[in-house]
Amino acid sequence: MHTGFESPLVLQAPAKLNLYLKILGKRSDGFHEIETLMQTLDLHDTLRFLPSSSGKISLEIEHVSPHQAAREVLPTDHRNLIVRAALLLKERTNCSEGVDILLRKRIPSQAGLGGGSSDAATTLLALNQLWKLQLSPQELIQTAAELGSDIPFFVTRQSLAVGYGRGEQLHAVPGKPISYVLVKPDSGLSTAEVYANCKVSPFPHSSKELLNALHGSDLSRVKYHLHNSLQEPAEQLNEDVQTVLSAMQQQNFLATMMSGSGTACFGICRNRREANFAAAKLQGLSVGTVIVAHSRV
Repeated sequence: MHTGFESPLVLQAPAKLNLYLKILGKRSDGFHEIETLMQTLDLHDTLRFLPSSSGKISLEIEHVSPHQAAREVLPTDHRNLIVRAALLLKERTNCSEGVDILLRKRIPSQAGLGGGSSDAATTLLALNQLWKLQLSPQELIQTAAELGSDIPFFVTRQSLAVGYGRGEQLHAVPGKPISYVLVKPDSGLSTAEVYANCKVSPFPHSSKELLNALHGSDLSRVKYHLHNSLQEPAEQLNEDVQTVLSAMQQQNFLATMMSGSGTACFGICRNRREANFAAAKLQGLSVGTVIVAHSRV
């Protein structure tokens, strides 16, 4: 419970796209060695943190966007990464404080958009401030890496970064304004299951070549350098991924691909007007939830 005098801390948790995700091999720890390029978006969840003298962690979830299906029941106990992040911080720092957390959910789950990871990273950042833990950025990143491979990226608050290792070895790179259309089918996929069915990629191009295309004068060249090693196993596990991609490939996108472990797919647009036009056409096809989003720079 809280005393009523504290001010809540409210932070946004952005979604991400993997513009490049290449499987390089299997590691001795059971994870996969990857090279990835991650881009944050203006699509975001919102988290409100209110100090609590109870010493307990409580989580409430509201679905605030029409595309968040009411049937999507997310756990509010230790199965949720938000709660696990808070409990790990308490354990590491011997903190006796509690917190009441309200998650306003906009990012679709099981989509490859990093919603859960971003929420967890935002929780680490918020509680470090709220509980006055004074953990360094590096300490927060190390804690984040224990919770999940994508979480360090969100802790750094970078808009665009190349990731190596499990994705936690990060190098920030300059971004640019890009408009996207996202389509998330009603069905989802388990990240673990998709990775269990992936293979080492023979794709010849690196993320550096994609970055050159992104910053070049002709954005249409990105289609030659986008890559996601998880797309093929995802298509085999869930036919909705191919259905969505087929529908998107009929539109006037510069390039299309699945993000992360899916099932959300994205199209790159020349500008915001074309993004809004393509989104309207896709909404009429009823292939899934359609969202217009823009890169954070």
